[in-house]
Amino acid sequence: MADVTTLFPESYAASRARFREDFPVIEERWPGARLEHHRLSGDEDLTIDWIQAPARERQQKLLTFTTGEHGIEAYVGSAMLRLFLDEFLPRLNPVETGLLIVHAINPWGMKHRRRTNRANVDLNRNFVLDPGSLDRSFNPCYGRLCPLLNPEGPLRSVAVGTLAFWLGLIRCMASLGPGRLAEATLLGQYCFPQGVYYGGEALQEETQVLCALYREHIRAYEQVVHLDMHTGYGPRYQMSIVNSWMEPRDSAELERTFSYPLVVKANPAEFYGMRGDMIDYLYALVHGQFPHKRFYAASFEFGTLGDSLFARLRSLRILIFENRVHWFGARDPAVRARVAREFEELFAPREERWRKKAVADARQAFEGVLRAERLLCDGSATTRA
Repeated sequence: MADVTTLFPESYAASRARFREDFPVIEERWPGARLEHHRLSGDEDLTIDWIQAPARERQQKLLTFTTGEHGIEAYVGSAMLRLFLDEFLPRLNPVETGLLIVHAINPWGMKHRRRTNRANVDLNRNFVLDPGSLDRSFNPCYGRLCPLLNPEGPLRSVAVGTLAFWLGLIRCMASLGPGRLAEATLLGQYCFPQGVYYGGEALQEETQVLCALYREHIRAYEQVVHLDMHTGYGPRYQMSIVNSWMEPRDSAELERTFSYPLVVKANPAEFYGMRGDMIDYLYALVHGQFPHKRFYAASFEFGTLGDSLFARLRSLRILIFENRVHWFGARDPAVRARVAREFEELFAPREERWRKKAVADARQAFEGVLRAERLLCDGSATTRA
């Protein structure tokens, strides 16, 4: 069983090196495996790395595993990937099961400990089947929230900035109501390049790489299961399995099927809705181009600050402050450091208790999902409805 203290990497470079060093373990059981990478444009040594390992005889099942779509979240994602490789990879059947494992979809964000890529694009608002048809004015309420969500000027004080945030929040809630405020904020937007939850004006380089990989690999297999790692939303000590709103089975059914206590759908009633989500993109791709495939995809969402109303609003305040400091700076290094610490606690907690519970939840979820989808070869599986 994995030692929790060794799972979580300290840097992008260390995480990437570990991923590359793990390749021979996979190659030993999947002789046709390849370690590939795409170097991002720019001066930095940043790569999207992946291992693709075709099934040895019958291309029946494909397991895809991704981390780091929101860069800083890759520190937890890398830990869960290592847990998977240590404990669950040996239980897969390489004769009929292929792999596509992607390390750090957003390496710039991981290295610089931001959620977005270098262009400030939230990649989980950038996966759309037809970018040219996107109505960039689809979220008009976001513009009304700009003074709250995207304040300008250096952050002079966390205390003063927090007071301004709460006062502005009260005004916005009075104008829009709590429900519309949350929806307008989280849905995503395509008009304010320096704003939070910006989805970009075109498919990003990272998105294009992943879309090409998905199309190539999904085409080759009869069944596809995709697991994606995220942090930040939900109860602090209970990871959520988050399904697309397009998944036909309801959450209660999947809780029973996976023997897992918290399964939700990405809709306003159970989680929150968004435009340009990667898992939604995959469902739309499969339904539109590969309708005969058996397909399941989900995000593992490791909550950090909690799911109370206050915790959610605090998370929003931290996100706003980090974005403001990125663009406009801070009055002094102490303010910048305080914002960075809060941002890390929001997306990459270091608390030992949190990490141990996150690993335990991931282990339970891997067991439940992989067994139900008949990917484990060491026991019976739950029959899919």
